[in-house]
Amino acid sequence: MSNFTFIDLFAGIGGIRLGFQSIGGTCVFTSEWNDWAKKTYQANFGDNHPFIGDIVPFQADEIPDHDVLLAGFPCQPFSIAGVSKKNALGRPHGFECTTQGTLFFDVARIIAAKRPKAFLLENVKNLVSHDGGNTFKVIIETLRDELGYNVHYTVIDGRHWVPQHRERIIIVGFRNENDFSWDNLNIPESKPILRDILHSEDGGEKAEEPYTVGIKAKVHSKYVLSDKLWAYLQAYAEKHRAKGNGFGFGLVTKDDVSRTLSARYYKDGSEILISRGKGKNPRRLTPRECARLMGYPDSFIIPVSDTQAYRQFGNSVIVPLIKEVANLMLPYIIE
Repeated sequence: MSNFTFIDLFAGIGGIRLGFQSIGGTCVFTSEWNDWAKKTYQANFGDNHPFIGDIVPFQADEIPDHDVLLAGFPCQPFSIAGVSKKNALGRPHGFECTTQGTLFFDVARIIAAKRPKAFLLENVKNLVSHDGGNTFKVIIETLRDELGYNVHYTVIDGRHWVPQHRERIIIVGFRNENDFSWDNLNIPESKPILRDILHSEDGGEKAEEPYTVGIKAKVHSKYVLSDKLWAYLQAYAEKHRAKGNGFGFGLVTKDDVSRTLSARYYKDGSEILISRGKGKNPRRLTPRECARLMGYPDSFIIPVSDTQAYRQFGNSVIVPLIKEVANLMLPYIIE
C-alpha cells in the first residue's frame, strides 16, 4: 500500500520516478514527449495510468490529484525584461507573464491548479547563473512568492553515489511550513569508483548481448574505438593543448571517477573513455554501464538502440541521489 501519490512530468525514462516509487509512492500521471524515452519508460513501468506526450496544451484540471509533483524540466531561456514596463502600464506580471512560453510555466500552472503537498524539480547546475541569475530568480520568486510554497534548493554532486562527477540543482517545495533542511540529507561516506560499475569481463556476470558476449561476458568489440577515431581524438586534444585549451577526451581507468555523462555520448564517447591498457585503443561505456553510472539497477530494461540509450541516460538523473532526497522529503509528504 502506497503512502502517497505523485505525477511525473518531463519524465524521460523514469529516473526521478524510481526514487519516489522506492519509498512507497504511486505514480498517477506521466508526461514525456520523446517517443524513444516513452518506449523505455513503458517497458519498465507499464502504462496503467494516464500517459501523455506534450504537456504544453494539456489542461491542468484534467491531471489527477496528487501529493507530489516531480519534474526534470528542460531549462529554456526566458527573460524578465519588460516586467517593469508592464508595471508602468498596469498590466499583470505574475508567473503567467514572466515564465510564459517556457516549460517551467507548465510546471507552475499545474502547481497553481492542483496545489500538491510538495514538489521536486531537477535541472542543470548552470540554471542558477543563466541569464545573469534572472532565470533562477524568476523561478524561485514564482514558486515562493506567487505560488506560496516553502522552497529549498541545493546543488549536489552525484559523485557521492556513483563514480561520476555530475552536479545538478534540486529544488523542493512544500505547501506548508516545516523544518526541512538539506543538512539532514544522508550522504554515503564511501565513494564508488568505475570498477564498481564496469562489466567484470571475467565470467562474474552473465553475458548481456549485444553489450557483452561469450562465457566470460567480455565487452563486445564494437565498443572499442577504431584506429581512425582514436587517432582523431588524440590529434584534436593535442591541437587544443598546444593552444592552452583544456578540450580533449577523458581517458579513465577502473580506479578513477568519470566526467559527466552527457546526451552527446553516442557521437564519439570522448568524455568517458575506458583505458584497456598500453598499446590498446580505449573503449566506450556500454549502455548497461551507462545505466549503472546513473545508479539504475541491472533489472532496468533497455529496449532501444545504443544511440538512443546513450541519449537517455545522459539526460537522466542519479537515481540513488533522488531516492535520498525523496526519503528526506517523505515525513513532510505524509504528515
